[in-house]
Amino acid sequence: MKAIVYTQYGTPDVLRLQEVERPSPKDDDVLVKIHAASVNKSDWLRLTGKPFITRLFTGGPLQPQLNILGSDIAGTVEAVGRNIRSFRPGDEVFADISGVGLGGFAEYVAVPEKVLARKPASISFEEAAAVPVAGVTALQGLRDKGHLQPGQKVLIHGASGGVGTFAVQVAKAFGAEVTAVCSTRNVEMARSMGADEVIDYKKEDFAKRGEHYDLIFAANGNRTLANFRRVLTPDGLCVIAGGSMRQIFRGMLFGSLVTMGSRQKITNIAAQSDAQDLAYLAELLEAGKVRPVIDRCYPLSDTADALRYLGDTHPSGKVVIQIH
Repeated sequence: MKAIVYTQYGTPDVLRLQEVERPSPKDDDVLVKIHAASVNKSDWLRLTGKPFITRLFTGGPLQPQLNILGSDIAGTVEAVGRNIRSFRPGDEVFADISGVGLGGFAEYVAVPEKVLARKPASISFEEAAAVPVAGVTALQGLRDKGHLQPGQKVLIHGASGGVGTFAVQVAKAFGAEVTAVCSTRNVEMARSMGADEVIDYKKEDFAKRGEHYDLIFAANGNRTLANFRRVLTPDGLCVIAGGSMRQIFRGMLFGSLVTMGSRQKITNIAAQSDAQDLAYLAELLEAGKVRPVIDRCYPLSDTADALRYLGDTHPSGKVVIQIH
């Protein structure tokens, strides 16, 4: 089968399209023919190995331990191991395979059935591939970390990125009053996703408007913790889900210090792949309450360009790889 392979850290130029052995499913595995995959910031970190500390979590210190990137996949079941009862050949599935060895930038992958969810029939494989990591991050950040309740005022900072676009829609599906923060070119997109109010950060500073929010979901954490705290209600909560590694660690290390002496709280979300949460998102997708936003699609042979685009720009929504 064809796969995008890398054996050293570096720029997207180190990626190679190669013929590799097609995996065979073990007794508890499902072989998936991948139709589409999407790229995530984690792929960029694993590719570049920068900052160096990320290598402790995503690969080896000197060279990558896993040679095929790709966490988000959507495809059809090609074959199943003898212990598999939940899936059969021809079933349409999607998954986050980051916890079982990656391998999404390839024509086939063998994974445990526990990571798979059934793809909604109402969406394309490209749309399904855009969901797992970003959608589950938004869901777990708002529901589990943010304890979001209907009627609460929520600020989504970084509302136009992969996670942010899902966060706006998931918050609306939970009955929140949503304010989205994004750039000028994405204002109309944010409105189309259901945001009740949209702040163009190039024209207005959310921290100086005098509004207060029960929950801030920072899909991009490039503002100071003091800025976020300033616009929280007395019992408000800020969940930092994205930004640079420096910004994420800042939230982890200093969030409790910044809110010391108050009932406010600043915390981080490190989402965990969860097939049940993915199945819940599938219900929202089928109901039309959530729709993936795709910025660009690339063929498998141009995966390097897709990662370069992700690393050099700020895509509006997700970047997807078309494979079959």
